[in-house]
Amino acid sequence: MSQVTRLFDFPYYQLNTFPLEKAIVSKKNGIWRGHSTQEYINLANSFSKGLIELGIKKGEKVALITSNNRTEWNICDIGVLQTGALTVPIYPTISAEDYQFILEHSEASYCIVSDQVIYDKLVAVKHQLPNIKEVYSFDSIAGCKNWEEIIELGKSDKHNDELERLKQNVTSQDDATIIYTSGTTGRPKGVLLTHENIVSNVLMSFKRVPLSLGRDVALSFLPCCHIFERMLLYLYQYCGISIYYAESIETISDNLKEVKPHVMTVVPRLVEKVYDKIYAKGDDLTGFKKNLFYWTIELGEKYEAYHNSFLYSLKLWVARKLVFSKWHEGLGGNLKLMVSGSAPLQSRLARIFGAAGIPIMEGYGLTETSPVISVNDQRNGGLKFGTVGKILDGVEVKIAEDGEILVKGPNVTKGYYKEPEKTAEAFSDGYFCTGDIGEIDAQGFLKITDRKKEMLKTSGGKYVAPQVLENAIKQSHFIEQIMVIGDGEKMPAAFIQPNYEFVREWAKRKKINLGASNQDVCSNEKVIARIQKELDAINERFGKWEQIKKFELTPTVWSIDTGELTPTLKLKRKVIKEKYQDLYDKIYKN
Repeated sequence: MSQVTRLFDFPYYQLNTFPLEKAIVSKKNGIWRGHSTQEYINLANSFSKGLIELGIKKGEKVALITSNNRTEWNICDIGVLQTGALTVPIYPTISAEDYQFILEHSEASYCIVSDQVIYDKLVAVKHQLPNIKEVYSFDSIAGCKNWEEIIELGKSDKHNDELERLKQNVTSQDDATIIYTSGTTGRPKGVLLTHENIVSNVLMSFKRVPLSLGRDVALSFLPCCHIFERMLLYLYQYCGISIYYAESIETISDNLKEVKPHVMTVVPRLVEKVYDKIYAKGDDLTGFKKNLFYWTIELGEKYEAYHNSFLYSLKLWVARKLVFSKWHEGLGGNLKLMVSGSAPLQSRLARIFGAAGIPIMEGYGLTETSPVISVNDQRNGGLKFGTVGKILDGVEVKIAEDGEILVKGPNVTKGYYKEPEKTAEAFSDGYFCTGDIGEIDAQGFLKITDRKKEMLKTSGGKYVAPQVLENAIKQSHFIEQIMVIGDGEKMPAAFIQPNYEFVREWAKRKKINLGASNQDVCSNEKVIARIQKELDAINERFGKWEQIKKFELTPTVWSIDTGELTPTLKLKRKVIKEKYQDLYDKIYKN
């Protein structure tokens, strides 16, 4: 195959260009087990023919819900798409009620789950889903059919001709998937994406990937159901990159050392956590080693993507030999690129990791744009810290009068599934309205300044960009999460979740007794004073109307499971405000 026009063309393209012995690999029972490119295709074809035997028709929907990334997901994805049906990937961490809404709204005919936990959540609402013909599972679950039953149905040659006919009938303009946005407020919307939407984004993004085709290895752990990771999985297949799936976020450190990847995708929160762990270890050093560590960090903060002075480069060589080399070892030893998306990345961290020789290429996009709109590329002057890179060739971006980023291109969705009014609202003169505020500099780099809907306006009429403040304040090691509040109030304030691990270590060094609970930490006057000191230093960078005047510490840890964060680790602002209404009233009513 010389040309890719549909999503299921990618594995066939890989077979003809970079056939791999280990195309997709998962760890099972403590052993990394994978499939070659040919085995991957054979299994996908058997799955397709099994679905044909079950009577699946073009345009039907098959839902995929998996707790962790695994090879079965790829096989099912390609297997479904080859029949002309659509995949409906669903986040595993959402509530049973959201499962019900998405499965009902998408009219999914079949649902494939990964494990017992998801199956139990699904069973709780299945009686209200008459469209679901059957549920299958990757794991062996009592009372649930196994996905291998579909594979077995398709192992004969009975439907070979029918499968080829169905594949030929799928065009690039056909719908491929419905991805339901995680949603920071309200019900999720189903973003309808065609084969062309995602394929075009893969091919445009390919030009920005400095990897060794047919040789490199990727480690994947961001959810397959998220368009950012999913697009890159297709991109890896196109590039002949072996894909290894991390077992979980908890095992990511061990998996990095086992797999030794050359590339991985990250979200800024993971980068922050990795850096915090490195910093904590450095902080535990003593004497010369501790001073050397701090010197290295300060050096990294001054790193420029290009044109560092000779003296700086000499110092950096020393830092890389003595300190940064250990960072490389901790990340597997071969990592030469991280791709960051989903939320703003602190430019300070981008500099430090760049100085370490582990560049982070930050990009920007949305589910509705399949997703990449722009991305940094360290080659040919294409990297600029504090920006999300240059716009992809083939994508058209313009900035509206109010600063909103508007996008047009083959990667842009045709709209929201069964939501004509919301679709109409999302477009203006043929451009998709991203809801993000940004600017393009003279060199063509795009910079995101805030979310249009998240901009605050104080009672004095001043506008405040919360993400800019939050990103700056999260640089403090004392602060794990922060949400700026104050829309319609006289001043900005904040809810802050302390970094409890770091705070307790700090208190131990200072011989401060914090007590056993998080509430004890939040009520400790010395902790409050220390965090106030952090805020005071950061406030100086902003105008008086933007500065955080008051804050309250939250004793609970914000997470996906407890509802404060979306599956892509964005703040659910409405949920957080409602959850801490008492703290809000304490700030503004007293």
